[in-house]
Parts: sequence; C-alpha cells; structure tokens
Amino acid sequence: MIASELVSHIMTKHVICVSIKDDLRHVIDLIKKEKIRHVPVVDGNQIKGIISSTDLNRLTFSNLFEQQDNSEDAILDMLSIDQVMHAHPMTVNSSNTIKEVAEIFANHHFHALPVMEDNQLVGIVTTTDIIKYLLQQFES
Repeated sequence: MIASELVSHIMTKHVICVSIKDDLRHVIDLIKKEKIRHVPVVDGNQIKGIISSTDLNRLTFSNLFEQQDNSEDAILDMLSIDQVMHAHPMTVNSSNTIKEVAEIFANHHFHALPVMEDNQLVGIVTTTDIIKYLLQQFES
C-alpha cells in the first residue's frame, strides 16, 4: 500500500446528486435505479447535505414490511429532503490521502464522504472504495 496515494484515485468521479428542492421519492428512485447508497444534496453549487439509503429505510420501513405503500406515501408526503438529510456533512479534499480518509471512516460513523476541490463537489468516496483498494493491495 502506498501511504501517499490520493483519494482521487479511488473516489467515484461521476457523482449523482439531488437538489435540496427535490422530493424524497426522487431520491428513492435514484438510489434504486443507480444502485447507490449515498446521495449528496446540493443547492446550486453548494453541498448542503447527504442522504443515504439507510436514512430512507428508517423512514419508510421498506426493509421490514412488504406492501406498506400507503404508510410510506404518507411519510414521504410529510417530509422533505432537508428534514431527512445529514446537513453540513464532513467533506474531504481530492488531495487527501486514502489513509487520511480511512482514518476518518474508522473514527466516525460515516460511510461516505463528498470529495471537494476548490469548493466544488468532484467526487464521493465510500467505505466500500477503501475496502476494494485494500483488497487490491493483497493481490499485488
């Protein structure tokens, strides 16, 4: 493992985001369609939060009950993205090392971090990205 390898080498560069003005159904549809677990929430060029599939599962009980569409609809109609998202998420810079990001994951309860460069969202890195990177080191 190269201690100075940058997070920009393992991050997802094509970040799927939602607007703070979107509704929760849009987030759910994106997560299902794109097979992702974390979605940054933006307002223009500003990152405002991050929302995860776990956040949504807690709201809708979708992992617990089958065919609870009516109760799920009521919850989704009552809440907005800014009420559910984690506001002001911790971010990392594209020049942070993979080791630095792994330490953040190890010391906090985050599973994804937006990656910034010059105050612009340029990627997202997840614990899965770190694990895949570590597994590649064993193959070498």
